[in-house]
Amino acid sequence: MRDLGAGFGYLVKGQRWVAGHGRSLGFGLLPGLVTLVLYVGALIGLACGADDFVGWATPFADGWSSPWLGLFRGFLTVLVFALGLFLAVISFTAVTLLVGQPFYEKLSADVDRAESGGDVPESGLSLGRELWISARDSLRILVRVACYGVLLFALGFVPVIGQSVIPAIGFCVTGFFLAEELTAVALQRRGMELKSRLTLLRSRRAMTLGFGVPLALAFVVPLVAVFLMPGAVAGATLMVRDLLQENDEEADDAEDAENAHASVRVPQIP
Repeated sequence: MRDLGAGFGYLVKGQRWVAGHGRSLGFGLLPGLVTLVLYVGALIGLACGADDFVGWATPFADGWSSPWLGLFRGFLTVLVFALGLFLAVISFTAVTLLVGQPFYEKLSADVDRAESGGDVPESGLSLGRELWISARDSLRILVRVACYGVLLFALGFVPVIGQSVIPAIGFCVTGFFLAEELTAVALQRRGMELKSRLTLLRSRRAMTLGFGVPLALAFVVPLVAVFLMPGAVAGATLMVRDLLQENDEEADDAEDAENAHASVRVPQIP
């Protein structure tokens, strides 16, 4: 519970940070607004076409009598839209970060600069290379999320748990990968690869969920997602700084303990 609260605390700290730096907030809103327009159009199209898609995908039910045909296809239509919404929520962050890479890189660097008194980690890569790595890693994450999404979609047909437990698990999955996408901005500047980033977040899973799940719930409302994105990037950077510092301290403590153990000599009995 403590780590859950700490994760949510970083989200709040990030929102406070951008609120106190109005220029960073203004620049950070632009990519989200552009992505929002694209996603709203896509979701409207899905809402209009989901019924036709379900009808095309279930020809075996054409001969069913009323009301079973309507109930069955209506349920599947809701599930298709829910799956689309699930993928939209998790991919919104990835696409927004990709569109706004220069904006969020600068925002994250500004947070590092303010917190460290001027020391800003740099990857040393060109903007084009950073965009390529970001797009590649985002695609890998989206593939993982899609696999989870298909599995959760199938489990949604299971009575009782499909309408209670499975949605909760879905938000946890979404929250974890949202946190990964957001922390990637700061971690990529530190030269950390996707595998290492996932290992870091799994080592503090509760904190990661405490940060990501509230965002997943908030991002269901597109306008909220736009306004929270700058603060989410700032909060993720603050969380990264503390996680890496804790890891360094633990590594130093382990090294000191190992050195102390090696320095102990068992007296030899003549």
